[in-house]
Amino acid sequence: MSRLLPPWAPPTDELEVKARVDDPDRLRAALARAGATLDFRGDMIDRRFDRGRTLAQRDEVLRLREFRPADGTPAYGVLGWKGPPSQRGAYRHRAEVEARVATPDPMVTILEQLGFAVSMRIDRRVEVYRLGQAVLRVEWYPEMDVLLEVEGEPSAIDRAIAATDIARDCFLPESLPYFVAQYEKRTGQAALLAR
Repeated sequence: MSRLLPPWAPPTDELEVKARVDDPDRLRAALARAGATLDFRGDMIDRRFDRGRTLAQRDEVLRLREFRPADGTPAYGVLGWKGPPSQRGAYRHRAEVEARVATPDPMVTILEQLGFAVSMRIDRRVEVYRLGQAVLRVEWYPEMDVLLEVEGEPSAIDRAIAATDIARDCFLPESLPYFVAQYEKRTGQAALLAR
């Protein structure tokens, strides 16, 4: 499997949409028919850090994401900063900078020594696919709907969405809290995002 990103990635404009997935097996079959390649399968653990809510107040995110491959190969991390969100047409937008780190645990210690603390944790099992210039990530949470995030340039996103067999109007420029609220409203149960 290829790496998700180079050791250091320059600032980018992240564009994405998300949708609820009712049938993950049907989605996998559609992606296989379209020629999507599987880049990663395993656990993805997000830890968001803040210092006295200073980042939250600016609507910014400092995140350490740990990837634990299902095949048992060594885990690695991605440290990222995200700017305030906005909407660009039918897509959610954020400025983003990410850097791959070989071992995530020392990075946690560094951030804590700088006065940052974990403000949120999100655990999920994921499958990450590439289709053309789009990245598609299927996400299974401890107790919540399965979600699909599609990221890339608008034309690449729309081509990837067409390959999923999920209606375009199901893909929204919304963040995870929106989908949590929809799940809780629909089921009457609290979502569980971390183990």
